[in-house]
Amino acid sequence: MKLLVAIINNDDIKQVSKTLIKNRVYSTKLSSTGNFLMSGNTTLLIGCQDEEVEKILNIIKECAHSRKKLVTPTMSQTLGLFSPNPIEVTVGGATIFILNVEQFHKF
Repeated sequence: MKLLVAIINNDDIKQVSKTLIKNRVYSTKLSSTGNFLMSGNTTLLIGCQDEEVEKILNIIKECAHSRKKLVTPTMSQTLGLFSPNPIEVTVGGATIFILNVEQFHKF
């Protein structure tokens, strides 16, 4: 058994969630915030069998896309070197951690 911890940009979460539910993949949804851009994310906790991992990864990959965005960094983001000029960063997409589960209990 595996636990997938999927951190997904809020711009992508609606389509990801809809497609996962359509494929009978259920999750626990947590609100989260990225540290660098301070932008909203959603973290999904997904428990699944080992053979389901690839299917779930493909769904998330299909629905969550990275894109370029211009942002004006704050002082904390540039470690004290403030620049009023916007910089281009990659946002969106998903970051997924896959963990082995030794035991699972549902009460």
